[in-house]
Amino acid sequence: MDSLSLPQSPPPVASALRPPRIWKFWGTALWGLFIFAGMFVGQAVVIAYFVLRQGSWDLAAAIHVVGAGLTISLSVIMGMPAVLLAAWVATRASRTPFVDYLALRWTTWQNFLIGAVSLAVLVGGWDLLSRALGREVTPGFMGDVLKSAQADGALWLLVIAFCVAAPISEEIMARGFLYRGWSESRLGVPGAIFLSSLVWTSMHLQYSWFFFGEVFTIGLLLGYFRYRTGSTWLTIVLHGLNNTAATIQTFWLAGN
Repeated sequence: MDSLSLPQSPPPVASALRPPRIWKFWGTALWGLFIFAGMFVGQAVVIAYFVLRQGSWDLAAAIHVVGAGLTISLSVIMGMPAVLLAAWVATRASRTPFVDYLALRWTTWQNFLIGAVSLAVLVGGWDLLSRALGREVTPGFMGDVLKSAQADGALWLLVIAFCVAAPISEEIMARGFLYRGWSESRLGVPGAIFLSSLVWTSMHLQYSWFFFGEVFTIGLLLGYFRYRTGSTWLTIVLHGLNNTAATIQTFWLAGN
């Protein structure tokens, strides 16, 4: 008697999930605008609150409120979660894990030391050039904002904004998101470093043309270390160290 054969189960159906992807040039540019818009909205909410709170529509008073140290500090701080949320949406749409897409991993302490020394040499060179040309070593607006924050009792908020929130927001956008996508497009690594540094520099409209040059070269250096180490955390820390040194220098030059 022939043995009964059980019907074989059909082969498993291949997963219909689409593979992860990296946004290329235009995808990165459009999503980058989305992230920048998130930063703008996060900061604008704080500014609008302080302007509306004054209870009058006097233009001079509104400008004073917008330029106050407390307003600037809180707006920069609130821009950080907005950037993180927008970047999370952009990377989630690519189906690539947030941490992997933005290279949020640490590197070696040797790379950190090399990066810190390189940054110190670069910034020191710009300081020497500034003195040789008879220019101010730090942007004038930084001293004004620092004094305003100190008068408002918000100096500690300004330090958090400039030394923590701003580096995280700007590096997540520039060296994290923009560099990642553009480096895997036809631009390649050199083009991605250059263009992301240019975009980052354009975010500092409060500076003069001289400090534009300094910011751009710092962006090139940070982009190089992003490429060499594959770590956005490194550029965040280096950016934070640079801003901390600039804040201390401004505070010292202001005679406080």
